[in-house]
Amino acid sequence: MGGVVVDSGDGAVKAPDGGWGWAVLAGCFVITGFSYAFPKAVSVFFKELIREFGVGYSDTAWISSILLAMLYGTGPLCSVLVNRFGCRPVMMVGGLFASLGMILASFSTSIIHIYLSTGVITGLGLALNFQPSLIMLNRYFSEKRPLANGLSAAGSPVALCCLSPLGQVLQYQYGWRGGFLILGGLLLNCCVCGALMKPLVPPKTLKLRDPEQDEEEGTEKKKKTKLLDFSVFKDSGFVIYTVAASIMVLGLFVPPVFVVSYAKELGNEDTKSALLLTILGFIDMFARPICGVIAGLKWVRPRCVYLFSFAMIFNGTTDLIGSQAKDYTSLVVFCIFFGVSYGMVGALQFEVLMAIVGTEKFSSAIGLVLLMEAMAVLVGPPGAGRLLDATKNYMYVFLLAGSEVVLAAVVLAACNFIFIRKKSPTPADMLENITVTEDAKTEACSEPAEMTDEEEKGAREEQEKETKKDAEKEEEEAKKEVETEEEREEEVRPQSITVDSQEVEKFLKEPQQNGHAASSPETSL
Repeated sequence: MGGVVVDSGDGAVKAPDGGWGWAVLAGCFVITGFSYAFPKAVSVFFKELIREFGVGYSDTAWISSILLAMLYGTGPLCSVLVNRFGCRPVMMVGGLFASLGMILASFSTSIIHIYLSTGVITGLGLALNFQPSLIMLNRYFSEKRPLANGLSAAGSPVALCCLSPLGQVLQYQYGWRGGFLILGGLLLNCCVCGALMKPLVPPKTLKLRDPEQDEEEGTEKKKKTKLLDFSVFKDSGFVIYTVAASIMVLGLFVPPVFVVSYAKELGNEDTKSALLLTILGFIDMFARPICGVIAGLKWVRPRCVYLFSFAMIFNGTTDLIGSQAKDYTSLVVFCIFFGVSYGMVGALQFEVLMAIVGTEKFSSAIGLVLLMEAMAVLVGPPGAGRLLDATKNYMYVFLLAGSEVVLAAVVLAACNFIFIRKKSPTPADMLENITVTEDAKTEACSEPAEMTDEEEKGAREEQEKETKKDAEKEEEEAKKEVETEEEREEEVRPQSITVDSQEVEKFLKEPQQNGHAASSPETSL
């Protein structure tokens, strides 16, 4: 958690940071909007459902609760399917499920049928789209990833501003059954977004490899791939993030649920009270991409964890101050500041998780995090509702929500500062992680910005020792080659002959038998 993980490995593909990634970003924008705004947009039809089936508001509220529970609680299942089949097929099947659930709900004859169709089937379909879209966004963007996360997260307020009025129009024109049927057809666009998720293919290399090596590498890759990687819990940064995110979710979604009823409690009209959510969504729409740009700055990005903690403290403090609101103007100011802080949290939530675990483990990490958050989602808003029933005062609801979010920020920042520190790499650690080649050795020992003087001296001494050893080996090999050449010359060369001066004189005086002139002593020797 202290820094950003750099993905590396033989099978890793470099993120293009653009190109087709912008099409992937557009698909993520639409999917994020459907996933977060659809449970709220369905609440427009609750009054008609109460009249149709003769149930209470608490019974219809279970529809949105089941949708959110399926969106968060099926995280591990989505991780397994993505690791097994890939993102594109999972998203296209999820789009079919989301549409099928709303179409079946239009033929429901009881509220239980709507629970199963809209809550379970549509919720599962949205979950199968939401998580793979974030995984693909993480694979396509690296340097521009904070901006991409901010832009995709902006789909939630945009879709909320569009789907809620659309739901009201459909209800007045076609009734709740016709509205559910048309929304089911609208959710088929999830299949189109899934088709945009083109998998990244590693570049082809012209290296010649033995078939035995290819088979061994294939078996090793099969062993390494896991459907759900629980090794992320060994990372202390991931554990701290999961605990902090679970505490945060307890109070994060409470103010948007109760702010309208809070305004009505103060004596405001229904239209003015509903306008507060419009103001909140409009501010949230611009806050998310702006926060993504800020998080992508060189100085800020390595410290994105602390920026996320600041966003949560800002959000929780806004809740604590907003609990003292006594008129409509103060609630408008509260919604403006809450929209800014809520947008910051939404833009940084998954960016921080990506920075902690990296691309390879993100598919498993996000599933496990969403499962933990699902438990908090089912406890947070109902717990705030019970507190409201007991006290009959909205102030305590906002105080509870704000204190929970601030506590999450303190846990994240304090644990990250105390337990996780970035250590400067030593030469020994660097040499262990780098392959033994001459170029790699020079790269491993050439980081003066992060090393101290003593470490630099140690690295230089090690280099000098290695160069001396290599020079001695080369000298020994050269000596051996010279010796072998001399031995070969001695074997070919005739043995030396000792000659006396008297024998030379006799040799010169005696005529040659073959008629040739006598050669000089030098040539004869």
